[in-house]
Amino acid sequence: MNTYLIQNIYRYLIYGVALLTALPFHEFAHAWAADRLGDHTARYQGRLTLNPLRHLDPMGSILMIVCGIGWARPVPINPYNFRNPKAGMAISSAAGPLANLLYAFVAMIGLKLSSIAGFYAGGYFTDNLVYIFSTLVSVNIGLAVFNLIPVPPLDGSRVLTLFLPERTYFQIMRYERMIMLVMMAAIFFGALDRPLAICRSYAFDALDFLTGWIDILWRLIG
Repeated sequence: MNTYLIQNIYRYLIYGVALLTALPFHEFAHAWAADRLGDHTARYQGRLTLNPLRHLDPMGSILMIVCGIGWARPVPINPYNFRNPKAGMAISSAAGPLANLLYAFVAMIGLKLSSIAGFYAGGYFTDNLVYIFSTLVSVNIGLAVFNLIPVPPLDGSRVLTLFLPERTYFQIMRYERMIMLVMMAAIFFGALDRPLAICRSYAFDALDFLTGWIDILWRLIG
């Protein structure tokens, strides 16, 4: 079989793993945070679960596997069930990207440990572990950064409600579809490539710093 084809199939499988874990974890975090804050809508609709089948969107899933970026079905949230609708909406929205950063943190630990194992006993198994964990780190950071863009209907726009007067926010939301179309055009033409890359780089450096204790232990033991 063609080596290039095998590499592509393998890459798609890895993105499939990310799809079946990162996106459901993201949506579960939304549901869990909303549920803890008093809105049980997601629980009643069976979305308070890590089961991928309850969260995945067909088109978003295909793009996730093929391109490494995609989406799941949004978790239903009713802000009127929160004691403080503005804060509740912002917190439950921020929970998704934060969950991906937490996943990336755990994957970063796996990446460093597998890299250390590869240093002492390099081989096919450890090389693949490094590739898998590095992909999981990259995908989860990418999802977190993308979703934190303060543009509706992304999570970052909901977090923005904490810093905007309600009247201003709702005026912006009136043009949600138009704003989203402009953003998609900007992504298509590469206008956001550099800003997103810079944000991903900062996020990666932060996770590298937070897992620096592994590097220190390795130097001490090694």
